[in-house]
Amino acid sequence: QVRLVESGGGVVQAGNSLRLSCTPSGHTFSTSTMAWFRQAPGGNREFVALTKWISGGRFLPLYSNSVKGRFTVSRDTAQNTQILEMLDLKPEDTAVYTCAASYSGDLQSTNAQDYTYWGQGTQVTVSS
Repeated sequence: QVRLVESGGGVVQAGNSLRLSCTPSGHTFSTSTMAWFRQAPGGNREFVALTKWISGGRFLPLYSNSVKGRFTVSRDTAQNTQILEMLDLKPEDTAVYTCAASYSGDLQSTNAQDYTYWGQGTQVTVSS
């Protein structure tokens, strides 16, 4: 059974940082696309960032405009983990952050419907 487990959420003040991790079990996704989405209270699920496998253990990152320059997404292939480093957090970043994965290594999609596996999510709350 494939599972994605997120960790690292919490409550921080604006301007501070958090680091989220997503660790799969049941499948490595080492050559597949993985992504982060978020959903604020009363809002729709929103794409945050993804890592698309290129070759030789390298991944291409892609970001939404709302987080570009503040968030960094990466893969730790040794730990089989996708990481989201979030800097200069703002109150509007408050949301449940969820990890998603696809079996496809060609996927470069910001559409949630294109991802097969989802974690339970981790809450990020940024106070002003």
